[in-house]
Amino acid sequence: MTKRVFISFNYDRDEDLKHCLIGQSGNPDSPFSTDWLVREALSGNWKEKGNWKKEVRTRLRNKVDVVAVICGHRTDTATGVNAEVRIAREEGIPYFLLAGRREGPNKKPTAALDTDKIYNWTWDNLKRLIEGKR
Repeated sequence: MTKRVFISFNYDRDEDLKHCLIGQSGNPDSPFSTDWLVREALSGNWKEKGNWKKEVRTRLRNKVDVVAVICGHRTDTATGVNAEVRIAREEGIPYFLLAGRREGPNKKPTAALDTDKIYNWTWDNLKRLIEGKR
């Protein structure tokens, strides 16, 4: 069964990593699809009004099996990522943290638990994490 994955990432700094993950969803043995991004679906002044959080919650609750959090150098300061992780936790949606950059420290969102591990981004790890095997 194909899992529906929501990608949480630092929109200002790690969009390249999001594209890499979306690309992997097209692999022949991919266990996931990634068409659950909110930012690309929102238009107008959603963000300014704060309605994007409501939209994230609705999508996570109704359309997502797991949240992949791509951790880069400044994910700890990414307001949107922290809100998405917090919402996922509140809604009981599983999430995992992926090390996005090979060089330098990849930082957890502050909303992540202290016990949350940042996993190396390999194809085997990604498939295991999406399937809920940690």
